[in-house]
Amino acid sequence: MIFSRIVGSFHRHPKSLIAARGRKYLNGLGLKCNFSGLIAEEESEMKEFNDYLDNLKNHEKSGVPKGAGTDTDDGFDLGRMRRLMQSLGNPQSKYKAIHIAGTKGKGSTAAFLSKILRAEGYSVGCYTSPHIKTIRERITVGKLGDPVSAKAVNSLFQRIKVVLDQAVQLEQGHLSHFEVLTAVAFNLFAEENVDIAVIEAGLGGARDATNIISSLGLAASVITTISEEHLAALGGSLESIAVAKSGIIKYGCPVRWF
Repeated sequence: MIFSRIVGSFHRHPKSLIAARGRKYLNGLGLKCNFSGLIAEEESEMKEFNDYLDNLKNHEKSGVPKGAGTDTDDGFDLGRMRRLMQSLGNPQSKYKAIHIAGTKGKGSTAAFLSKILRAEGYSVGCYTSPHIKTIRERITVGKLGDPVSAKAVNSLFQRIKVVLDQAVQLEQGHLSHFEVLTAVAFNLFAEENVDIAVIEAGLGGARDATNIISSLGLAASVITTISEEHLAALGGSLESIAVAKSGIIKYGCPVRWF
């Protein structure tokens, strides 16, 4: 039911609109980006969590290792993320998810689909990257699509910090900023009892930290446009990039690409 409504929306609106060239197109569809309520500095309530993330490896700042996004021995260890989520009770299994990969248009497509689902009455969690002012922009929840509150993030962080500390020690310090933030987002969606989550892959797809959604939990995979970006991290060719991003496809689950 959910996916049939989404597919209908793709047919009603041109691909260039969905892929988006900026906020103007989204606003034209009523998909206003909720940046007005965000503040330039993080709330003091978020300081401990932000400091915790800052002590982890951040590939968005330091760069991605060669081949890290490929489904090879050089790729990120997805087992690390699976172990972390298992220690947290696999919250991602408590709701359906739409997983989005691609070179361009991922965030716009995530916003577009989230808006459609909310208009249909669903409570939606949406996880995207990067952010502009506050890391809370990456995680929106509920029927209004507001960024998650600093209070909710801090409350969850305080409750799972022991588990995170144990995971960091178990993985010998290799857990990354993106992996921990993804785990927090997936937990928040479970706590908020969302009906469905719209998840944007960070890099590639096959070895991305978001790619822990089982076929049972996957409502659909969406592949946006693919082009030559992050070549070294994704294998060096357009073909290898396509292979990496198609890694989010699961057997028996719907796929949409454009």
